[in-house]
Amino acid sequence: MLLASFHGLPKRYHEKGDPYYCHCHKTARLLRDALSLDENGLQMAFQSRFGPDKWLQPYMDHEIDRLAASGIKKVAVITPGFAADCVETLEEIAIGIKEQFLGAGGTHFTIVPALNDSVEGIDLLEHLSKNVTAAWCNEE
Repeated sequence: MLLASFHGLPKRYHEKGDPYYCHCHKTARLLRDALSLDENGLQMAFQSRFGPDKWLQPYMDHEIDRLAASGIKKVAVITPGFAADCVETLEEIAIGIKEQFLGAGGTHFTIVPALNDSVEGIDLLEHLSKNVTAAWCNEE
């Protein structure tokens, strides 16, 4: 099972018209298409909620329990909204969610490193930042 984890936002942002929720779903759909997977092969969830507000769902911690309870034994997590690994993804997903999944009956868990984990990824970020900056500076 491939699980795409996106950073959560309070649900009220979406209700006020923020397109982030739709962008996350579109990203997951495009990844499914590119990888020739169906909705059972690649699912999505939202991480990092706090406070009393309702946040975008499905919640990562609830989803990981649901997957384990449904008999899924192997999960690989990708974080397509993060261009770089950070304390949040490493501690929350690579440690906390991994422990939760294995404790709920899963047998294999991995997190796919973000782009900052390779020379090619850093080269891509450098290329994009230079070209986007140049394009913005040249706009009238």
